[in-house]
Parts: sequence; structure tokens; C-alpha cells
Amino acid sequence: MWGSMKETMILQQRWVRWSLILAFWTLLGVFFGIQLYLINALEYRHPIAWRQAMFWALSDWYIWAALSPLVWWLARLFHLSRYSWSQDLRVHLPACVIVALCHPLLLVAVTQLFGWKSDPPLTVFERFQGAFAIKFHWNLVTYWVIVGVSLALDYYHKYRERELAAAQLEARLAQAQLEALKMQLHPHFLFNTLHAISALMYSDLDAADRMLARLSELLRLALHNVGAQEVTLKQELNFLEHYLEIEQTRFADRLSVRMEIDPAALEAQVPNLLLQPLVENAIRHGIAPREEAGRIEIYARRTNGTLQLQVRDDGPGLPEGQELKFNEGIGLANTRARLQQLHGAAQRFELRNGADGGLVVSVTIPFKTQADADERGNL
Repeated sequence: MWGSMKETMILQQRWVRWSLILAFWTLLGVFFGIQLYLINALEYRHPIAWRQAMFWALSDWYIWAALSPLVWWLARLFHLSRYSWSQDLRVHLPACVIVALCHPLLLVAVTQLFGWKSDPPLTVFERFQGAFAIKFHWNLVTYWVIVGVSLALDYYHKYRERELAAAQLEARLAQAQLEALKMQLHPHFLFNTLHAISALMYSDLDAADRMLARLSELLRLALHNVGAQEVTLKQELNFLEHYLEIEQTRFADRLSVRMEIDPAALEAQVPNLLLQPLVENAIRHGIAPREEAGRIEIYARRTNGTLQLQVRDDGPGLPEGQELKFNEGIGLANTRARLQQLHGAAQRFELRNGADGGLVVSVTIPFKTQADADERGNL
């Protein structure tokens, strides 16, 4: 069924293409038919019938419609490249003379076949002489115009192919860079979690056992989305909740988490493993160094076509004036790089001290859903 539909579409495309070609030559014929009529009526004071003018002009250009595929084929076969232009010219020069001679011969044959009358009456040879005198040099120009159009379209298609190949290469390179950045996050995150479990083995064996069980579930979720560059915010939050279960086992009452998530934002596409390194950074710098309890807040909302995310902690924050000199670790540096690769200038990634203390990490990206991405991919 799909094969027959495909064949039908190809036939329809060919029918449209040939219809447009026929319409082009017909328009030329009508245009020059009007010119022929006006010249005879105004310049020579010897008007001819509309039907005669249109018959002559349409016959003229329909013959070129029949000859142009041959000229087009020669132009594609001998395309006058800088490496072979002299050899190709040896083909085109005699070919253009032959085609320029064939045209008046065919024109006379068509007019003779359809009984076109001249005034005064002329022999076939006299008709050919007249057609040759009027058309030969114009035919030479027409031949090279067709060759020029063929070469221009050929160069355009090659340019488009190179442009497409360059775009595909750039996309593959960007994808490879994103994969490299994401693969750095997995061992980094795993190492930190295993290090935490190792520390608990000497102080709280039951907690270490729970962390191992939760790490197993977390790795299952991570492997489920291993090939995805983007997931829904809902999936990302699900992964983050499993990660926070591990960290809350580690820190117990020292860590509390608050989430404010706009329901309208849950279907937004976000980079896979976007929030986990931001929360991990907040725990490392805002919770771990202190003996007292700390809090992490996570916000997500949809605003004016963007998705705005924030991760806040109530730790010491950055030293005054050091925001731009903050030495980002692998997680934050990779997050910044991945956002730049995926969204370019349309994204914003900021670190700043909160008004009430602590560090605020803000991410703003274009709001899009999987349906939006599929629609753009089909354009």
C-alpha cells in the first residue's frame, strides 16, 4: 500500500513539473504572439489575424519545448567545468549550430503540416530561408540561455547539497559534544554517590544499604533515558526525587527540600540530567559544610514562552563580588555548556547570591513540548 502511495505521489509530482514546463513555454508563445501581431499591425501596416500570430508563435516555442530536453541533457553531461570547459565547448559549439538549424526546419515542417498559408505564397525552401534569417541567431542565443539556466540550477543544487551536508555535520558534531558532556555527568554523579555510601558503611550500615537500593533504582531511571538529550520536566523531577531520597538518607534531618512546580510546566522539554547537578552543587556547598539543618528550594514555572527554573539553598553563598569568579565544577560547567549547545543565545544560566543569603542558580530556556519538537522536525 505504501509503495503504491509513493508511486502515486511521484507521478503527481512529475505531472505538476511537466505542467509547469508546458505553461512556461505557452506563456512565451502567447507573449511573442502578441508582439508579432502588434509589429505587423503597427510597424508594417499589414495586420495578420490573431489566430495566425498565435499559431506561428506557439509553434515556434513549442518546438523549443521539444528541443530543450536535448539541450538540457547536453548541458548536464558537458557542464563546462573549469577542468573540462575546452573539451565541453567542442561539443556545445557544433550542437548549438545544429539545434539552431533544426528549429527553422521543424517550424517550416509544422506550418506545412497544418496548412499555414503565407501571403504571397512561398515554396518550402523560401519559407525555410525566411525562418532561418529570422530565427538562426536568436536560436543560438536561446540554446545558450537554456545551457546557462541548466548550469545555474546545477550549481544551486550542489550548493544546497553542500549546505545540507555542512548542517548535518554540524548537527552531528553538536550531538557528539552533548553526548560527551552528558557521559561526563554519569561517572561524576556515580562517583560522588558511591563515595557517600562508602562513608556511611562505617557509621550507619542500614542507611548505606538503603542508599544502595535507591542508587540501583536511580541508575535504572538514568539508563532508561540514556540516549535522550531532552526529557519532560516531569521525568526530570522524578529522577531528581530519587536522587534526593539518597541524599536525605545521607543527611537525614539536616536536609529539607521544598518544591514549587507550575503544573503547566510539567510537559516542557528540558536537557536530560539538568536539575541533578544543580541540586548536587547546592547540597555540596550549602548543606554539607554545616552542622545545622539546611534547606533547598526548587522552582519551575512557565512564563511568556519560556521555562524558568531555580535551585536555591540557604548556605553561605558566594563571597561578595565573587559571583563571576566562581570556580564551577564538572556538573555546573557541563550544564552551562549543554544549555549553550542546545539553545544558544535563547538560554540564560545565572549564579547569584540570594537576597536572604544562599546561592540561587537560575535557568531560563524556551518552552517547548515533545509535540512542538515533532512538528518542527516535520517541517
